[in-house]
Amino acid sequence: MNPHNEPRKHSTDINSAETPSASPAANSPDASGRPADSSPPSPSSRAFDSPAPAIPAQSTTSSSSSTPSSQPAGHSHSASAADAARTGTEPAEAQVTLRGPAELADALPYLMGFFPDDSIVMVALHGERGRFGGRVRLGIPTDATQWPDTADQLADCLISAGQERAARPAAIIVYLCQEPAAGASGKDVKDRLRPLAQRLRTACGALDVPVLEALCLSNGRFWSYCCPDFRCCPAEGTPMVMPGTSVMAAAAAYAGMQVRGSLKEMEARLTPRKGPRAADQEKALDKAAGALVPRMLRADGAVAVRRDTLDLAAAMIHRFRQDTPSGSNRARDACDDALITDAEAADLILGLQDRVTRDRAAEWMDGPVAAPALRLWRALTRRCAGGYIEHAVAPLTLAGWVCWSTEDGPSARVALSCALSIDPDYLFAQLLHRAINEGLDPEPLRRCLREQHRDAVAAPGGAEPAAESASPAEPASAAEEASQHARRSGPARSGPAGRPRGPRGGTGPGTRTTDGRGRRRARRDDDRSRR
Repeated sequence: MNPHNEPRKHSTDINSAETPSASPAANSPDASGRPADSSPPSPSSRAFDSPAPAIPAQSTTSSSSSTPSSQPAGHSHSASAADAARTGTEPAEAQVTLRGPAELADALPYLMGFFPDDSIVMVALHGERGRFGGRVRLGIPTDATQWPDTADQLADCLISAGQERAARPAAIIVYLCQEPAAGASGKDVKDRLRPLAQRLRTACGALDVPVLEALCLSNGRFWSYCCPDFRCCPAEGTPMVMPGTSVMAAAAAYAGMQVRGSLKEMEARLTPRKGPRAADQEKALDKAAGALVPRMLRADGAVAVRRDTLDLAAAMIHRFRQDTPSGSNRARDACDDALITDAEAADLILGLQDRVTRDRAAEWMDGPVAAPALRLWRALTRRCAGGYIEHAVAPLTLAGWVCWSTEDGPSARVALSCALSIDPDYLFAQLLHRAINEGLDPEPLRRCLREQHRDAVAAPGGAEPAAESASPAEPASAAEEASQHARRSGPARSGPAGRPRGPRGGTGPGTRTTDGRGRRRARRDDDRSRR
């Protein structure tokens, strides 16, 4: 299992940027009922009579790691903006104290930025006051025989990541999130996942890090795997608080934190069409592919195709910018789908398979064009129907890049994870996913792409970049090289960062030499890269 290659079901997300840090009250009990500052506890019993972890009302919105607050739990802003200006000090960071399993369960979507369906989520706690730190998410394996290995690797991944940053977790909170199947109940889910919860607790304990709490969230209720007292944790479960009514929701609203719905809802926006509309789009892609071959055989055919693709993309972004839909995500996506014809989508999808064209398209990354560009990349992803599913990797990666560039890390992770689930060796998606998980700043890559744009405008003809002659056999494109540079020179967190964090052996699109299906795909990628 690789924490940076996140397939649809067996998917792992490491959120090591400590966006919400937490600190429980000094006398809050751990899983054994002992004070948090006592020796490592036994996970056999627990009590939550005292405050548990606290999350600050303000959180970092940049990609770099935040500095955890060391204020006492329950501390609120003691200095206004005027006071801060007068004294020359930063306002104190407000804290929200989470008291017991109910508030821990309610905090999960705010920790992740979305509700993680069908997922294992592990959250590291640091220090005596248990500040929230890194998080790791993995899709729950459908095969129960994989649970022991999954638990061991997840525990090692989260704990070793903290050690690399000189911040070994003091404890861990485990969440198991899954909705019941038809005819089943949340209690059935809780009972079925109990062996997985126990294995996760054992795996963490084997590494000398206790599990403070293990919760199962299903069908609007939660259960604790650590509390044996049916008076506070009844067998039928405890209802979740109403959305938007908790202290955590108020703190999130104050801090500008946004919950983007569920993971399934986010992935649905990036799922290709099905049914008759998918068949029509596939026919348009077949027709466009047939017309593309003779064009590529002409002199300077690749240059012409790149220019036409970028001109069409610019026209589509302008069209999307002029028509901003409203309503639910589903309604907005339907409006976006109606703004682009099957033929236009086919030409763009095929043209973006060229890495130079893709890198030029990545220049639409900020300012007023970022939002319409993101809508376009999502719309193109939904058009990669039938046998063209592999073509979705390029627009998915562009969507992830725009999300990261506009400080929407959760959406970026989902888009890049979808891309890597289709093609684990796609180098640009690999590099972006690692950079986000390592808390790097996207500005070095943005700066490189701005320079690329200036070079392209200054070049003869004012359209193509100096890198237009790049060979498909090159190991990395301009954007990929910039991403690698950002990982080397960006503001990474303290501690060594030499351990590989993503899929191994990736050499980028069009350069793989594996046999079988991978070799056939490499040949197709080679052909696409020459466009």
